Amino acid sequence: MSRIDSFKHALEEKRAVKIIAGIDNYDIENIKQVVTSAESAHATAVDICAREDIISEVRSMTDMPIFVSSIIPEELVKAVELGADAIEFGNFDVLYKKGMSFDANDVLKMVEKTISLLNGKEVFMSVTIPGEISIDDQIALAVKLESMGIDLIQTEGHYSADTNLTGARALMDRAELTLSNTVELVRNVEIPVMTATGINPTTAPFAFAAGASAIGCGSCVNKLNSTISMIATISSLVEIANKNASKVAEMV
Repeated sequence: MSRIDSFKHALEEKRAVKIIAGIDNYDIENIKQVVTSAESAHATAVDICAREDIISEVRSMTDMPIFVSSIIPEELVKAVELGADAIEFGNFDVLYKKGMSFDANDVLKMVEKTISLLNGKEVFMSVTIPGEISIDDQIALAVKLESMGIDLIQTEGHYSADTNLTGARALMDRAELTLSNTVELVRNVEIPVMTATGINPTTAPFAFAAGASAIGCGSCVNKLNSTISMIATISSLVEIANKNASKVAEMV
């Protein structure tokens, strides 16, 4: 089974766990630590930035499926050439912090350009649905992406640095929007949905309960200080995902 086929199989069983190093994370030592931890804890895939030297370095160190994230079509196409198993248009959080925004038309134009530049080459492609647009626009965008042959859509929520909430309430507040977006999108498209933004061992069960086939987890892993902590957190996420797969199998 190829690397991307193993990821697709996990999607079918609704147990995929993608560990996100960060679209703007260029710290190669941190990235290598995240990748090593993800592999040790049996995560399904890792997601890294689009810098060429980092893609090549990570490809040389693991046989895990590698997603590369960017909003630049040319970078995504180059990533495929360098050995990426999947490309992700999106992960917009860092761009929001810079004052940038994206509407449905922006996403469609860039996705169409990426597909055109691939020139018929088959590659697994995921697209983030901007959490900033209305849910009606999210649904319309997701339906359009499905018709274009996109393999996976990723939800996101909105995070405000101004919140005064702490503890579990803060975790749930950050994840609340992405969870509700997941519910709506799962109802309206047939392609798998990955829930991201604020997903961690506390909120992951809610993502699967909302209908997600996969979870995308970043800061709960890549901000940790030790490999042991990373492995422990990812192992918890994988256990939650596997329990969901067992529940789904029992229902069939």
